[in-house]
Amino acid sequence: MDFSSRITRTPRPYEPERGSDAVAKLGLPKGDTANLVAGAAGCSPFLAGVIDIETDWIRDALAGDPDAVLRAVLDDIDPRAAISAQAVALRQAKRRVALLAALADLGGVWALEQVTGALTELADRAVHAALCAYLQPELARGKVPGKGPDDLDRCAGMVALAMGKMGAGELNYSSDIDVICLFDESQFDPADCGEARSVFIKVTRKAAALLSDRTGDGYVFRTDLRLRPDASVTPVCISMDAAERYYESVGRTWERAAYIKARPCAGDIEAGEQFLQTLRPFVWRKHLDFAAIQDAHDMRLKIRDHKGLHGAITLPGHDMKLGRGGIREIEFFTQTRQLIAGGRDPELRSRETVSGLRALAAKGWVDADVAEALTQDYRAHREVEHRLQMVADAQTHALPSNPEGFARLAAFMDVTPETLEVDLRDRLERVAELTEGFFAPGYDGQTPAANTPELSDTAKAILARWEHYPALRSDRAVAIFERLRPDLLARIARTDRPDETLLHVDGFLAGLPAGVQLFSLFEANPHLVDLVIDICAMAPHLAKYLSRNSGVFDAVIGGDFFSDWPARSVLCDDLAATLERAPDFEARLNTARRWAKEWHFRAGVHLLRGLIDADEAGRQYSELAEVVVGGLWPHVVDEFSTKHGRPPGTGAMALAMGSLGAGRLTAASDLDLIVIYDAPGDAQSDGRRPLDGRTYYSRLTKALVTALTAPMPEGTLYEVDMRLRPSGRQGPVATSFDSFQSYQTNEAWTWEHLALTRARPVAGNAELCAKVTGFRTALLASEKDDAAIRQDTQEMRKRLSESKPAATAWDPKNGPGRMMDIELLAEAAALLAGDTAHDIYDQLAAGVAAGWITNDEKATLTAQYRLCWRLQSAARLLTGDKLDPKTIGQGAREFILRQSGADTPRDLSTQLRTGATQASAIIDALLARPFAETAGARSTG
Repeated sequence: MDFSSRITRTPRPYEPERGSDAVAKLGLPKGDTANLVAGAAGCSPFLAGVIDIETDWIRDALAGDPDAVLRAVLDDIDPRAAISAQAVALRQAKRRVALLAALADLGGVWALEQVTGALTELADRAVHAALCAYLQPELARGKVPGKGPDDLDRCAGMVALAMGKMGAGELNYSSDIDVICLFDESQFDPADCGEARSVFIKVTRKAAALLSDRTGDGYVFRTDLRLRPDASVTPVCISMDAAERYYESVGRTWERAAYIKARPCAGDIEAGEQFLQTLRPFVWRKHLDFAAIQDAHDMRLKIRDHKGLHGAITLPGHDMKLGRGGIREIEFFTQTRQLIAGGRDPELRSRETVSGLRALAAKGWVDADVAEALTQDYRAHREVEHRLQMVADAQTHALPSNPEGFARLAAFMDVTPETLEVDLRDRLERVAELTEGFFAPGYDGQTPAANTPELSDTAKAILARWEHYPALRSDRAVAIFERLRPDLLARIARTDRPDETLLHVDGFLAGLPAGVQLFSLFEANPHLVDLVIDICAMAPHLAKYLSRNSGVFDAVIGGDFFSDWPARSVLCDDLAATLERAPDFEARLNTARRWAKEWHFRAGVHLLRGLIDADEAGRQYSELAEVVVGGLWPHVVDEFSTKHGRPPGTGAMALAMGSLGAGRLTAASDLDLIVIYDAPGDAQSDGRRPLDGRTYYSRLTKALVTALTAPMPEGTLYEVDMRLRPSGRQGPVATSFDSFQSYQTNEAWTWEHLALTRARPVAGNAELCAKVTGFRTALLASEKDDAAIRQDTQEMRKRLSESKPAATAWDPKNGPGRMMDIELLAEAAALLAGDTAHDIYDQLAAGVAAGWITNDEKATLTAQYRLCWRLQSAARLLTGDKLDPKTIGQGAREFILRQSGADTPRDLSTQLRTGATQASAIIDALLARPFAETAGARSTG
């Protein structure tokens, strides 16, 4: 489509005579194109002057497709042109693109993004051409060590990073360009880096001057190099290594925000992209970074102080970029939220403001109506900004200070001055209202002391300790906490037992290694304080876990924390995608720890809040562990294979035993695992350091255990117990499939077959998993000695009762008629029935189906086990160990009573004791009852 057919609006000429002259010079007939030119020239002396210079070119351009015209101008830029020719050619290209973009903008031919995109692409081409112009003779003379003329296209390892609006593709009409120039020192011999650097510094200075200097042909772009690291003392081009070290050591929040928009625009683009990859951990923090809000607020205040922009919005002279309600407010609002959450979600890392707002709204970080309002206001602000700059090609953002200037701007917008004034004021005030509360939430003006509730002597003594805690050792942490403390204490005061709750909160604070990030998180999300108080009041163990792993709070902010537990396949896919984004094996191990802890915390909070019961929590904890082991397994194998080659033979698998095999874990469970491999006796791996099969799988097993248990910056995943493997501690840590079959068939004790009733594959080679499952099924179905199994089970009960008596009145695990006792009976039922069920309830049901257990007996055992399990699950969540009714707090006691359904602690003790007596008697009777005779009688009857 040609230019004229796409015109949707035209400005009104403020100086009609100047507009008429421009139309006459171009010889345009009456119509939209003539009206557009008249309005542009009649409002802008600058555009009228450019039309006068580029008369022939713009006449032809207006008759063609504006997109094709732009492409032709950009393609005419030759990076290999000589310096003198380049200086003229770039200025001509700038005039033409500036004129074309202005008319396309004013006529509605291009959307805002096309206008700013055209200006940005010109800047990209111009920077590359300027660098090439000065680098070309240096390469020809051999001044860049190891590089020659063939390296010009990639600027011999030098790159220009576009920053700010240029990086985002959002250059305004008369914009400066912010550029950081770097060179890739890895492309040079260390001894030659100094010589190369000298050349690149000289080239950068001259290229910037070529772009910035005004000549008779004008200028290209005012070029600012001051965003580079430590600009006051560093040269204009530094090595990537030096830049990386600077950002890692002293990089500030404003520099992180700047790199949201950073983009390689000229030179060695590939090297520039790699550099930005290395900076990702600096820009995008692994945890939600609410401390960035205060940093951004401070930056806003400093800008306003420097520019004198405080006070109410008054239109004359108001700065549309930096003033209240201006463009920068929307950019800061967007970038700060991106910094908060972008480390966790790469989809939020958009360079462009509008697409950044859209992504934030899609992920729930900004209300959709707020994002839409800010988007519309941003576009409108940018159009006003462009027209202010088009008047005289000046880098200005200030609204006119006199009526004449305001009338000119209104004509440029084709509205009346009165309408423009109302629109501007409404938009500025709306932006200020939507953004100000985010950066500076309301404060009642009172001092913290004035808001602090009355404290008991006990509370005062606790508070006196806080100033010595590690979390409050920095001035910044103290400042944030002082704002937070009155509300924290007020919320604690509203609990039933404030001093007891405060004591548990004290334990939480004492365990925090640092406070700035977490306190900022609380300040921005006050509802999290209630969650912490709840956890501290009921579950001191979980509170201590939180103090060591406060990053799990990120999951609470994520939006779906209180939703139902997802399907296992969803968890698997999420972990796989998360691990895939990690750059190396160590990072994957840390990533897995962060991921697992968030889901682990979620299950615990859901149980604590009564959203799920103990049985469901046990399933969730178990499923989480299974997903983690299965998700890490291929990465452990791949890492191990880099040294020792791929697994010989069929491969290996991990067999879950104990509580994991039964699909029932608590908040503090370890994992019972057996590793089984299938390889010929003479098998050997094919890696750089080959190993025989037995040694290979033994070391691979240890690598898996290390991956799960090793302390890392993100902590550990699980403790692993491998004592259920054949021969226990004396046996090899990995067992061949043949040995496993032989041992279980010929040597295993009854207790090992009982344990096998819970076994199930959780990771590894699918073919081998199927073989192990098939063998287990066949073994359980094989003929057995009924009397021997019942006798051995009875002896095991006796040994356990003697060696592990109940520790307290509320011990749900040890002792006759309690958890371990019922689990043994259920395993015996599954073994005797030849049933493959893993879960305790299903195993008891197998005993009923076989005719060995009556329905009434099953109901009694099930009810007692469920009560014991609820207590065990609560104990591990609340204390991490055992429940002692004398030492736990009131909140914990109330939680336990809700879990058990008892009215009082005494009722619970009675219920547990009575149930244990009944269950123990049933188990005694069952183990004395012949299985085969009972089952046979039931089946014939």
